[in-house]
Amino acid sequence: MPLGIDRTHFYAEKVKRQEKEIHAKDERVAQLETENAMLYLKLAQLHGTVQSVRQENSSLNGQVESEQQFRSDVSGTAIKLHRELETIRNDLRSLQSIAIDIPEEFQKYTTQANKVVQRHRQVFQSQNSSMTSLQSQVTNMELALQEITERHAKEKKRRQELHNILMELRGNIRVHCRIRPLMEFDCGNEDSGSLGKPGTRSEVVVHFVDDENVCCRTAKHNKVFEYERVFSPTESQNDIFEEVQPMLTSLLDGYNICIMAYGQTGSGKTHTMLGSHKNEDYNPSRDPHRDEGVIPRAARELFRLISEKQSATHKIEVSVLEIYNNEIRDLLSNDPSIKHDINTSTDGTVSVPTLSSKQVDTVYDVMCLVQHGLRTRRESATMVHEHSSRSHLVVTLTVISQAPSFFSKTSSGSSQDLSSPRSPNSPRSTKHFKDFFNNIPSNLKIIQRDIRGRSYSTSSAPNLGNLSNTWSGADQSAASVPGMGAVIRTKLQLVDLAGSECVGMSGVKGAALREASNINKSLSALADVLGALAEHRSHVPYRNTRLTHLLQDSIGGDAKLLVLLCVSPAQRYITESLQCLGFGTRARQVQRGPTKRRLPSSAEKVDSSSVRPRSASTATGPSFIPKPT
Repeated sequence: MPLGIDRTHFYAEKVKRQEKEIHAKDERVAQLETENAMLYLKLAQLHGTVQSVRQENSSLNGQVESEQQFRSDVSGTAIKLHRELETIRNDLRSLQSIAIDIPEEFQKYTTQANKVVQRHRQVFQSQNSSMTSLQSQVTNMELALQEITERHAKEKKRRQELHNILMELRGNIRVHCRIRPLMEFDCGNEDSGSLGKPGTRSEVVVHFVDDENVCCRTAKHNKVFEYERVFSPTESQNDIFEEVQPMLTSLLDGYNICIMAYGQTGSGKTHTMLGSHKNEDYNPSRDPHRDEGVIPRAARELFRLISEKQSATHKIEVSVLEIYNNEIRDLLSNDPSIKHDINTSTDGTVSVPTLSSKQVDTVYDVMCLVQHGLRTRRESATMVHEHSSRSHLVVTLTVISQAPSFFSKTSSGSSQDLSSPRSPNSPRSTKHFKDFFNNIPSNLKIIQRDIRGRSYSTSSAPNLGNLSNTWSGADQSAASVPGMGAVIRTKLQLVDLAGSECVGMSGVKGAALREASNINKSLSALADVLGALAEHRSHVPYRNTRLTHLLQDSIGGDAKLLVLLCVSPAQRYITESLQCLGFGTRARQVQRGPTKRRLPSSAEKVDSSSVRPRSASTATGPSFIPKPT
């Protein structure tokens, strides 16, 4: 190239041209990269399509294989069914051959059966007459059995009545025993699901044998105790009272009655006497209900008997007390903490002069007063029983009955106060003496019927005029009541004793331990009194405790006494149950002599040793000693 030529403009154009080429190449590169990216994306899509096709192909291959397997199975099954079909065809051929022979065999067996039936028909016809005679004999035997059963029931009832009369003549204490059912708290610390199972502490060891015997099963041997009546766990409150009810008739005949419940803590004494486990929950009812205990039922029966008598001839007073820590507390008083003393009269009658008493007219009134007393009665929870009574409860219903008119002193045709002693020189109406002696033969006959065990209506007999040799000389409190003249006071004592308990089992401490000590001491003293009476000791320790002192006249023979033993059936109470049953056995051994009958204070008991027999020449009037029948 020639020198001196300016070539810069050539390079500038060349640079521009190169730059355009480079720019075009860059655009081409970008375009190619975009196409490349699209190709990569399309390649990825094709890879996905290939994968799905492969999976679909694999699935189709599996289906083909399963189809082939299914065809193979169907083919095998068809072959098997074909074989079975051949077997069935063979069996059908054999059955067809047998079916051809069936009519002949059936005809053969039918002919034999007809022959047998004909033979049995002939035997039946020949024995039909003897069967008729046997049926008549069975009917006669059933009638005879029914008659013997009825006679046995009557004789059993008769024997029980005679036994009760014998017990009354001997003065024996009647003892009934009630076995309560198992309760959840009998398990103690064990699981409640083990209630009653063998080998547990709640296993049943006290069993009902019959209505006169109870069996206590110990580790060494079985002990059977016999009482006048034994109640099973399934018997109701009404069944208990049906055995108590006959005693209440004697209350209006002039006899004192005492019914006490004895047993360990939690054995059902309060439930038996009141019908409730919780004192604060016991609500008096005007209408009877099935859970009522002995106390409300006895009050209802007493008012029913009085309603059958002449109106305005009977009144009822109620007192409620408890013996807590050997102290008497009047539960009807405004201040139950006041101390009360027990007085014993010359004839042995026991009374508490400072005790409150309320006159009542209905059963509802009686139970309202009892409920009022229960609200202040001492009870607390122990490990044995949640609502353990810590005192002895005594509910006394005093019946004030109008005495016959000849018992009243008369002056100018009006009755005088009988509270003062009668003067030995005071005149008495001749008509009264005639009526009195004329009634003696019929009265003695009534007494004879009573001794033989025959029931008689107290309303048909002369009102307390049937004097027997069992009447006491004076009543505990027989004075003239305004509007009634001379009266006779009889009392029904209903006692809910506190439960005996083992201190180690109950887990009591402090004040409760002192309560348990006093309870066990009083119950032990009660057992000592019964032991002294059974052994006919010269000294009976009535005054060792307030309980025995208060019940002195009832225990000692001045009242008809019934002891209701309440027993828990579980193994954990075996020691207390044996002690309770033993107490009842000792009580049955007591023979107190005939129960004394109440008389007004104006009547004197005539001692047989002070009466001289009259000679035949001086005897006048009809003989009042009936001939034996």
